[in-house]
Amino acid sequence: MNKAQFIASLAPYFNGSKKEAQYAVSIVFDSIVRNIHKGEDVTINDFGKFKKVDRKARKGRNPFTGEEIMIKATKKVRFLPAKGLKEVIAGARKLEAAPKPPASKPVKAAAAKAAKKAPKKAAKKAPKKAAKKAKKGKRR
Repeated sequence: MNKAQFIASLAPYFNGSKKEAQYAVSIVFDSIVRNIHKGEDVTINDFGKFKKVDRKARKGRNPFTGEEIMIKATKKVRFLPAKGLKEVIAGARKLEAAPKPPASKPVKAAAAKAAKKAPKKAAKKAPKKAAKKAKKGKRR
């Protein structure tokens, strides 16, 4: 699942709005990244822990020449799955039912208003269009 598919799967929880789901996902990811950047661990119960790890400089080998090289020290992010996630993946614990999206607000009222306005607008435009056509017909 990529980010777009993830957002699409969350949209029903935001009354079908992919824009709101994308905003929520962006906020969560941004918060995780910012806290890891500060050096703080981000722990989400029954899911896992995101942790910043410092890797020391070390010796390595160039795979093409076999020559020894020095690899610079780096900083990485490590994800450590929580016990609950491990149990679900292993099949030792059943996954709970997904929460149901909230009932969407009835759109009938908004649709009815739009339907009432549409004939009025069409009725106003129809005489004007007929008048323009009549003028064009007289000129020819």
